[in-house]
Amino acid sequence: MATHKILVIDDSKVIRMRVKGMLPAGNFEVLEAKDGIEGLDLIRQEHPNLIMLDFLLPKMSGWEVFQQIQTSSDLQKIPLVLMSGRKEEVTEKITEPFEYFAFVEKPFEQKELLAAIKEAMTKAKKRPAPTPDPTPVTSSAAPTAEIEELKAKIATMQTEIDGLKKQLTQIVSFIKQKLK
Repeated sequence: MATHKILVIDDSKVIRMRVKGMLPAGNFEVLEAKDGIEGLDLIRQEHPNLIMLDFLLPKMSGWEVFQQIQTSSDLQKIPLVLMSGRKEEVTEKITEPFEYFAFVEKPFEQKELLAAIKEAMTKAKKRPAPTPDPTPVTSSAAPTAEIEELKAKIATMQTEIDGLKKQLTQIVSFIKQKLK
């Protein structure tokens, strides 16, 4: 039975298989996700021991997954290796030096991958414990009020949409009559 779960989130099956093949034989279970949404779901369900995250992903970008990880104290503890063939796109959003995660530039060799994994594990251990949120929500009234306000906005928008649909139908009918 595998003792360590490694999650590889990359839209390229070739990269996912390559990473899997480069890992040393042992007690690893390699989980794969082909987009950011699937990856984030697997992170939350499986609690992997390591996350390998492509920065450019469909549905939800690696940047968005990274942000989700950063907002959760539980997920922040998981060692993270960001992968990208375009380091400049990563550094546009996250400035170097990368303090709490490792980065490996695609294409990479086994030696580079293993070094990045070791670096990610070291950096994850150095991460300070998250500070508790200084403004805890003490009452459920605020979220309920926000929900009701959003529901009212949705109802207003739906009325506007229905009106626009009616107008569109009238315009289409008018054009059809003029074309006859």
